[in-house]
Amino acid sequence: MTTTFPDISINTDRLVLRALEETDAPALAEMMNDEMVAAWTAVPQPFTEAAAHRWITEYAPTERTAGRGLDLAVTEFLTQRLVGVVQLGNTNWRVRSTEMSYIIAPWARGEGYASEAALATAQWLFGDQKFERLELRTAADNTASQQVAQKIGCISEGVLRNACIARTRTEDGSWTELRTDFIVWGLLPEDLDGVADQMAEAGYSSYTDWS
Repeated sequence: MTTTFPDISINTDRLVLRALEETDAPALAEMMNDEMVAAWTAVPQPFTEAAAHRWITEYAPTERTAGRGLDLAVTEFLTQRLVGVVQLGNTNWRVRSTEMSYIIAPWARGEGYASEAALATAQWLFGDQKFERLELRTAADNTASQQVAQKIGCISEGVLRNACIARTRTEDGSWTELRTDFIVWGLLPEDLDGVADQMAEAGYSSYTDWS
């Protein structure tokens, strides 16, 4: 049984999802220092270009070859500009289940890129990799991430109370941590029925291919 993800490229009409490359480091570092990313993720702040380089050259390859997960750069098809990152983690190969998270650069928000990239990844997981479950966890107040989960057909399955550490700015401009809940979302292959058509009707890509 295969227990590692392949080195994959996933294409939609507007996006290319591919392995992170060393040339992505400056844009990746800039993205990770965004206020919203800092608030809703555990990314160290400030996030340096050296840290981005380690992520690309050490962390991401190790996660893939060890079978734990997969980190994909999300880029615009026309400009090749880095739009964001889709991550798979906590993978269980026996259950054929994995957990997805996504980050979108501030300049690219509001374009439907997160939903498009997440849906394309889910279609590849279920279609090519024969996975049976995809899970997402969103902080209770992270409505933008919750909207993405709903758009791609995820079902809200419950709340993990006090399971998430978020961050907020203090009066002196520093970050402080606060505890909140995780909302757990599940996606099964049958949940995707009709989702691509609905997104296409809303003006977003429904075409997905991988190689």
